[in-house]
Amino acid sequence: MTKTISINQFRVKIYDTRAEMGFCAADEVAAAIRGVLAQKEECNMIFAAAPSQNEMLAALAAQPGIEWNRVNAFHMDEYIGLAPDAPQGFANFLRAAIFTKVPFRSVNCLDGTAASRDPAAECARYSQLLRRFPVDITCMGIGENGHIAFNDPPVADFDDPALVKPVALDEICRNQQVHDGCFATLDDVPTHALTLTVPALMHAAQVFCVVPAATKARAVRDTLLGDIRTACPASILRRHPAATLYLDADSASLL
Repeated sequence: MTKTISINQFRVKIYDTRAEMGFCAADEVAAAIRGVLAQKEECNMIFAAAPSQNEMLAALAAQPGIEWNRVNAFHMDEYIGLAPDAPQGFANFLRAAIFTKVPFRSVNCLDGTAASRDPAAECARYSQLLRRFPVDITCMGIGENGHIAFNDPPVADFDDPALVKPVALDEICRNQQVHDGCFATLDDVPTHALTLTVPALMHAAQVFCVVPAATKARAVRDTLLGDIRTACPASILRRHPAATLYLDADSASLL
């Protein structure tokens, strides 16, 4: 069963189960990819890396009829200083979840190791790629503190002049990585990361935001019903002309 509501121009779809949410989101993302490729030679996509995206990514990789060899893939954030082969690395997560599952035209990853040496150079490199391949579709989630990518409330800027920047991660964000089972303790979680900025994510013609689980219920409520402000960075999605939020019963429980 699906319930659809709209807040401003932001479409919200609520499903009974996380599995149904992921499958239906993937179906609509796939339709969007086909739509872009019907109009353009290539489709440029940004992907989020998080357990919240598992169901959607698995269903998307299994979708028939997508010309993946015409799709350029990007990811939206990466820790600074993790070992290149660390499973918690977001590029590694996405390689396992989808980047190696389908034959993309190109896969373009932020390099957290390079950023540990020269974050400005790595930000410049990736920003150049984003300008060369203007994004068509962003597939994202929302953090427990309302962050999008690693734009936590203390560093989020709705008018950020940059496309990519280094940031310090706030404690709520770092604790989420423990709650998600990615790290054993808070001390294990890196303190800094690279992130695509809010404008970089919002430049996409279409945004698909997948947010399951009770741990996200407060952030979902604030995103949809609170003021549009950087205290809840995801609230900016209400200003996007073509964004859809996918929830399960748990994440929608406070609406």
